[in-house]
Amino acid sequence: MEKRIIVALDFDRAERALKLLESIDPALCRVKIGKELFTACGPSLVKDVCALGFDVFLDLKFHDIPNTVAAAVRVAANMGVWMLNVHASGGLVMMDQARQALDSFGSDRPLLVGVTVLTSMTKPDLERIGVQANPEEQVSKLAFLSRDAGLDGVVCSAAETRLLRAQLPDEFCLVTPGIRRAEDAGGDQKRVAGPAEAIRNGSSYLVIGRPITRAESPENALKEFNSAIASHS
Repeated sequence: MEKRIIVALDFDRAERALKLLESIDPALCRVKIGKELFTACGPSLVKDVCALGFDVFLDLKFHDIPNTVAAAVRVAANMGVWMLNVHASGGLVMMDQARQALDSFGSDRPLLVGVTVLTSMTKPDLERIGVQANPEEQVSKLAFLSRDAGLDGVVCSAAETRLLRAQLPDEFCLVTPGIRRAEDAGGDQKRVAGPAEAIRNGSSYLVIGRPITRAESPENALKEFNSAIASHS
């Protein structure tokens, strides 16, 4: 089975994350460790989760001068993660150096993806930071920049995946957060979609947090999402 769901471990303590992981099968999903959990627990938890058999997407969204980002990416790869990311708005040189920092890992090299436009942002939000393009246009620009830098894919919302899938190679992966069923609250993410819609539009991987982690039975919720995906793959 191809594992297309990435469960977001959005917790502030290792105990809560590990308890959740006890209830789900690493054969059915991958997991994401973001800023909150990483800040609370550091690299040791990343290594512990990898040791449990889970593929880890380390979601730290590096964005700094090229040398600093390249060094951080190299250290992150040494933790044994499956995927990590950088902000595409950091520019071509930054992304290119980050990619080069992974070359020495050979077949153990993690996937490197570029963050385009955060799913919490709308056109007025972009305008306030001086970007006149609408979210779709800006996502497309940054996706092509990520491709030109040799990255493996991008993080984008399901609203942009259909456009990007038509423009970019099939092997260029599209990682989609903001996945919600009709009964799930949107939270602080504004550009959201259901799992079936995201897969139809061309998403490679779906990042899902609260609808699974806060479910009465995370295992059953994960299976429901996998069923929805399987019916549209």
